[in-house]
Amino acid sequence: MMFFAVAFAILVTLGFALIRAFVGPTIHDRILAVNVVGTKTVLMIAVVGFIVGRPEFIDIAIVYALLNYIGIIAVLRVFESGSLASEPVDEPEQSGGER
Repeated sequence: MMFFAVAFAILVTLGFALIRAFVGPTIHDRILAVNVVGTKTVLMIAVVGFIVGRPEFIDIAIVYALLNYIGIIAVLRVFESGSLASEPVDEPEQSGGER
């Protein structure tokens, strides 16, 4: 019964994080809220796996956590530099035969 209370508490905090993701006054609040949603989802997958007696849900939760981490890094990189590509390399100027 205690695990159902834990699952309910995770759902409530997940709801609060979703509200912050939609209402957040700054982009930083929204990015942080999306990261919290991903973390709470990992916790929920682990708790549900424990409740139903399926330990392989822990593996799914770990994979989801890695995807969440990579996704947040990608989003932060887009907001920092404007693209996912690495910094453009300056090519040397071609003289075209003039010296």
